[in-house]
Amino acid sequence: MKKKNNNIIKKFFHNIGSFFDKKIIIPITKLVVRITEKFDKSSRKFENWLSKTSTLLFISLIIAIIVFIVVDQKKLLFAENSAEILQSQPVEVIMNEEAYVVEGLPETVDITLVGRKADLYFAKQSPSHEVVIDLTGLKPGTHKVNIKYNQGLASINYNVNPSTATVIIYPKISETRTLTYDILNQDSLNSQLVIDNVSINTDKVVIKGAEYQLKKVATVKALIDINNLAKQEVGVITINDIPLKAYDENGNVVDVEIVPDKINADITITSPSKELPIKVIPVGTVAFGKAISSIDASETNVVVYGDEEKLKSLTYIPVEIDVNDLSANKQYKLELEKPVGVKSMSVNNVTVNVGLDNSTSKELSNVDIKYRNLAEGYTVQGVSANDTSVAVTLKGVESVIENISNDDVTAYLDLSGYGEGIHEVDVLVTGDDVKVEYVAKTKKVKVRITKK
Repeated sequence: MKKKNNNIIKKFFHNIGSFFDKKIIIPITKLVVRITEKFDKSSRKFENWLSKTSTLLFISLIIAIIVFIVVDQKKLLFAENSAEILQSQPVEVIMNEEAYVVEGLPETVDITLVGRKADLYFAKQSPSHEVVIDLTGLKPGTHKVNIKYNQGLASINYNVNPSTATVIIYPKISETRTLTYDILNQDSLNSQLVIDNVSINTDKVVIKGAEYQLKKVATVKALIDINNLAKQEVGVITINDIPLKAYDENGNVVDVEIVPDKINADITITSPSKELPIKVIPVGTVAFGKAISSIDASETNVVVYGDEEKLKSLTYIPVEIDVNDLSANKQYKLELEKPVGVKSMSVNNVTVNVGLDNSTSKELSNVDIKYRNLAEGYTVQGVSANDTSVAVTLKGVESVIENISNDDVTAYLDLSGYGEGIHEVDVLVTGDDVKVEYVAKTKKVKVRITKK
């Protein structure tokens, strides 16, 4: 093969010499002749000399020598030994993957090729750069194995880095585990939509690997990415090829084989909503002698979207305004805060106009006391008749308080944390109209709590 390559190279350079003779030497000679024809008779001597066969042979010889030296230098350069490095070549492993698990295998290696440049060129153009670790016939345990490079050119020397690997072979075992799921990128879902239900096509998977790896697996999850939804609308939408991951108790991924490695899921999307009133709540006490005569909001109702169960517990959307020491009419521009469980609201901002007028007072007598947050298994009653009802003073604008009756006022005791015995408890009062200040004339009453 080496002799054949030398004949090819000789023929190649012979063709180059012929090419230079035909394309360069002869045309240059003709050009010189044409130029000399333009000169006078004194130039005839130079023309005669140049026209001699010996002169042309001499010039051709000089040019041929120059060409030969240049080409010969290229030839020598092409024939010199050199080295090339093939970096990050993937490693193929020959083993029984159904029976064993292997650790310690390199994913890639570097290969240094040494040889003539011509051979290196052909070696790099070769479609096969197969790097192989053959584990056929090896049993469970620790082994030092060779890494081989399958190269077809015998004229090339190669070195693999690393050339060996220390591997550990484990028997592959399998276990059945319950499959759960996590929903990723939920915030990318339209704020008026809710994932009502997720139905996966299987709730059991098989994990395979070394025994010590399987013991680490605390959970196997399907990672359902909302960004993979084909469309975002109410209805049932199927997501295919959902990847599965195994995790340990700390949330780290465990490298085990999962069968199947992907599943499908049906996502049920709904849009629960509820219309709620906007309740403006004054916070603080207005200036002395003044009371709130009116509270007018630009919006009185709002449609909220969110989790259906959480929406059931909502009765209104509160918006607080600071009226402490307020002495004149005022306009508030406020942003509505979303309660827990609410993803979207039809109204996000509201303007509230508060009007003031002179304050007056009115007293309601015999407002019955109610009890809240009494622990289970107990009963409560006032120690005396005076401890079962109170008088309540209403403070506000006359036109507001004149029509308020006992039915519009609630006096109560908060019994959170109280156990068996006689207790003196603060009296709290609320009313339906937030423009009115409610004050119990009796600040505390005594109650007796007993077990049922």
